[in-house]
Amino acid sequence: MYIEHNILRYYLRNVYFITGTAYAGKSTTVRMLADRYDMVFCGENYFSAVTDAAAQPDLQPDLCYMRSLKDWKDFVTRSPEEYERWMYHTGREAAGFEVAELISLSRNRNVIADTSIPIDILKEISDYDHVAVMLSPQSMSVERFFDRSDPDKQFLLQVIESCENPEAVMENYRQGLARINSREHYEAYANSGFFTVVREDNGTDTREAVCDIIAKHFGLASSAGADAL
Repeated sequence: MYIEHNILRYYLRNVYFITGTAYAGKSTTVRMLADRYDMVFCGENYFSAVTDAAAQPDLQPDLCYMRSLKDWKDFVTRSPEEYERWMYHTGREAAGFEVAELISLSRNRNVIADTSIPIDILKEISDYDHVAVMLSPQSMSVERFFDRSDPDKQFLLQVIESCENPEAVMENYRQGLARINSREHYEAYANSGFFTVVREDNGTDTREAVCDIIAKHFGLASSAGADAL
């Protein structure tokens, strides 16, 4: 069954999407906007429980990769090219699950999602004022990837450190991150036609300012003000 884009766009009218490169502040911004404007929070991989239950190897082979993973060392030692391919293919395979989940969540409330839905699909199912792209310099997305304290990143760091020749494994993994956050992918986001915010590598805390900018783009600030009148 195929669902026309105008139908999906209508049912996703209460959903706001944030996408972009790693270490751009997407997760933080989604959380802050959800708290500020009483939106349903959909953080990174919010749909994983559904894909774990429903994804099928013949239909979504890359989403099912983890099921056959016997040793996490195999995950961190893949070639940079395979890591890049897998990352972007999982986003495409997950798009249908994301859309279905977001329709379910957004019937009566606004939702904000840290999404992996590809740009070409977002153009079909959403509007300019419902999508924001957040970008970071490649040096930040690669060199600072493990600076964050979230459990997933720290787990991968522990796996890498447990490998034989961890320095070489780390270099291989960073090359994969560099490919995922390459200039080619950066430019695809930057030239997508969507509203874009670039994170500056200047050491200052810009979280509130970025939230203000994106809230204004989404029209959340004006609607919150109207609700208060």
